[in-house]
Amino acid sequence: MLIQPINSLKGTIEVPADKSISHRAVMFGSLALGTTHITNFLMGADCLSTISCFRKLGIDIEINGSDVVVHGKGLQGLTKSEEILDCGNSGTTVRLISGILSGQDFETTLTGDTSIQKRPMKRVILPLSQMGATIEAKDNNFCPMHIKPHALKGITYESPVASAQVKSSILLAGLYADSPTTVNEPFVSRDHTERMLEALGATLVREGTKVTIMPCNELHAIPIVVPGDISSAAFFMVAGLIVPGSDLIINNVGINPTRRGILDVLLEMGGDITLLNECIVGGEPVCDMRVRYSKLHGTTVGGSVIPTLIDEIPVLAVAALFASGTTVIKDAKELRIKESDRIEAMTTELHKMGAKITPQEDGFIIEGDNTLHGATLETYHDHRIAMSLAIASLLASSPSTLLNSEIVSISFPNFFELLETLSH
Repeated sequence: MLIQPINSLKGTIEVPADKSISHRAVMFGSLALGTTHITNFLMGADCLSTISCFRKLGIDIEINGSDVVVHGKGLQGLTKSEEILDCGNSGTTVRLISGILSGQDFETTLTGDTSIQKRPMKRVILPLSQMGATIEAKDNNFCPMHIKPHALKGITYESPVASAQVKSSILLAGLYADSPTTVNEPFVSRDHTERMLEALGATLVREGTKVTIMPCNELHAIPIVVPGDISSAAFFMVAGLIVPGSDLIINNVGINPTRRGILDVLLEMGGDITLLNECIVGGEPVCDMRVRYSKLHGTTVGGSVIPTLIDEIPVLAVAALFASGTTVIKDAKELRIKESDRIEAMTTELHKMGAKITPQEDGFIIEGDNTLHGATLETYHDHRIAMSLAIASLLASSPSTLLNSEIVSISFPNFFELLETLSH
């Protein structure tokens, strides 16, 4: 994919549906009694992996455009798959489904692509094992994972990381436990699981960084409308702020407080972002955004905000390249175990373009006011790296070639088409 420098971005777009909520809508709808109608589902590869897995577990799921209908069978309604469940490239699928499968009465094997087979699973294996499940994994840490469920007991788990995937896996297993299950995180991670489970009838108690789920007899289906994904909107938010003359409207963006860290940091950096038409849709706060070119300044990003923008850090690094002063991003060691080592990937590729960025074990130090030149860029089979580098390339002095750019289909299939429609 050849990325040409542009003069400005103008127009109105709607980004794909929220990936995290789309995953959960299918999973929880499968566990609920009744029919779950999901509107504005994300038809990306990761979410389709979730649908595939639950179909193999005996759930009838219909797809009609961007609408999905899940015919749930209740908490005990899943049936043994006759084949290994392939989670593709989706860490959300493999980690959340492991909690669900730990509460079933049959054994299951989970695997995924080469990237998933390198991502650490001990973070869910350990707490699920404490609850009573037997999980066999390669080197006790990697897929394939074989889950042998047993009667589960409630635990209190002190999570060493603030991870919505880890928290959700434990809470989902807690639905099947014999007593309450509590997860305590260093900081509060995204809370889509808690919001949706409560809407379906589960009982949860939240107190600071702790969340407790009570054992549950049944969940009950409700209609679910999926808002636009702020993780996808982030690429156009940054592009609108850094490309001179830009003026964009991004419609229907979810701004859940546990997800809006990228918005808050960009505002703090001086970004001209106006929230319009704020409302609540399906329990999630949503708005339209107007984004205009801004003179950004550097900042320090770390601590409790990191879990609220962990997926957006690669494109935040791009924003920092064009801000005045120095930006420090720290406490983000999780970046090293995503679809790629995102610290290494972004540093290596941005250096090719002449950027002043220094990797740290847990983040970056970025000197601002960069002048970039075009380059041939690797994407590391990572959708967020691909899109972040594409945004950086918009301000290079010459065209850039983005290798394996089709990886964006994981979360944002029409990313390049939208970028083209906005370019002036």
